[in-house]
Amino acid sequence: MRERLLRLIEGGLADPASGGGQAPDVWAFQAGCMRAFTSTWVVRGFAATTVRCYKSLLVRVLSHLERPVWQVESADVDAMLRDLLRAGRAAGTRRQYLQMLRAFHGFVRDRYATEIRAVYGVPVGDPLDRFNRLRHVCDGTSSVRLPPTAECLTAFFAFARACLATTSDCPAAARDYALLRTLYHCAPRVGEAVRLDQCDVCPDLGSSGKLHVRFGKAARASGPRPRRAPMLDGLDRILAWYQSDVRPLFPDTAPLFCDVHGQLVKPEAVRDRLARLLVEEARSVGDRFTPHDLRRACATHHYEQGMDLLTVQQLLGHRHIAATMAYVRPSLNFVEDAWRRATLTAVTGLAG
Repeated sequence: MRERLLRLIEGGLADPASGGGQAPDVWAFQAGCMRAFTSTWVVRGFAATTVRCYKSLLVRVLSHLERPVWQVESADVDAMLRDLLRAGRAAGTRRQYLQMLRAFHGFVRDRYATEIRAVYGVPVGDPLDRFNRLRHVCDGTSSVRLPPTAECLTAFFAFARACLATTSDCPAAARDYALLRTLYHCAPRVGEAVRLDQCDVCPDLGSSGKLHVRFGKAARASGPRPRRAPMLDGLDRILAWYQSDVRPLFPDTAPLFCDVHGQLVKPEAVRDRLARLLVEEARSVGDRFTPHDLRRACATHHYEQGMDLLTVQQLLGHRHIAATMAYVRPSLNFVEDAWRRATLTAVTGLAG
């Protein structure tokens, strides 16, 4: 395995070459396919840093496979995902591996299937199926799962606020309360929220103030995409209270939401604390939600209240409207409620 990988790296992306009428070495042939594949990124205008990142990812993907990509079977893909899971790789990382494998395998199949069959006598199959496809936010059952309702979140935040008077660690509970309210009312991703600094709260911008999300989620290794998100639904007052009464109880460091050592709160810790609060609230398993569900709820509830999709897109920081549409999941009565509002408006207009 190690020797084969070193041959792949040392050989670089040289052209496959055959000598003496023999079939080209399979690893040399694959290296040539890699060079052709990476050249397509340059042709499409990808930045040099992006190309380097993609090359590195492609090499790491192929290092998990014991055979050339055109001979890979479903069991090999399953084994790669299993190894990544055992190594503690996050779902997003495993998804990147799978997407790169899918892209490279598709490139080889489309451009070299005929040549591979003629030279090596094997057809290029497809090892990727619906069984080794990783679930994403909008995949599978999550695409029809509704976010928590406004009434559900009102009750939850009332419970979390009441816990502040009885908990033994009031500063941490108050920080968690302010952080979760930020996730719902301002709709940052949890990874964006935990990287906010105190100076990112800008109460003088706009009518209700804004949060400067400096580390907005990047796409395709393009780097952070900053945005300024409005602090809606009273979030400006919540964060003003947090910064004046709660944040001084923690070490004087830059992060807005920090731990007892003044360091950034980890996204995993936010998820764990929310899960614990939901258990303490005695909420049923089917009604529990995640930090990301708060972002989806923000998008959905604003849309239900009349905010158009383009505005919701700006709030969430999406580049494409299709991503926003996947987040918005109105309630089951949304159509009926909209029909009643439209009918009432029409009747009121006719009545003068």
